[in-house]
Amino acid sequence: MTRHLPNHSTFQNLQIPVQARIAAAWTSFMFLYIYVDILNFYKPGVIDGILNGLIWKFDISSTLLTIFLVSVSVPAMMVWLSMTLPARVNRATNLVIATLLIPYSMFNAAGASWEWAAFYGLSIGIEVLLLAFILRSAWTWPRTHSEAATVPTVDRLRQ
Repeated sequence: MTRHLPNHSTFQNLQIPVQARIAAAWTSFMFLYIYVDILNFYKPGVIDGILNGLIWKFDISSTLLTIFLVSVSVPAMMVWLSMTLPARVNRATNLVIATLLIPYSMFNAAGASWEWAAFYGLSIGIEVLLLAFILRSAWTWPRTHSEAATVPTVDRLRQ
């Protein structure tokens, strides 16, 4: 009987395109964003406030819900835009939107008591880490060099 030993070769580590890495980070951000909002409903008084027509200190209105829809639509659309926009526009869009969402994410802790510091600290911390990953990925987006740029300077001067 022949016994086959497992092959101890290294695993192949494929390069994932920057667009896919950024879209994956936006997808993770969206899942976290949604679940933090859902888990927030379990805080005492939140449902009662909603039933009384208030979110935080704001009256529930079509304007308020439209603002919330826009705020959640921006990162949701970034999943799609990160995979479809041309590289230059994609990079700029990701840099701008991720930068703007960092303070917006931190706003979620406004007015929270110290009792909820772990919940908000962890959720905001992970959101900011994902946004930092997006910023780093967009900032370090690989560039392709044209053939003219790779020709030595002396040769370009002779031409």
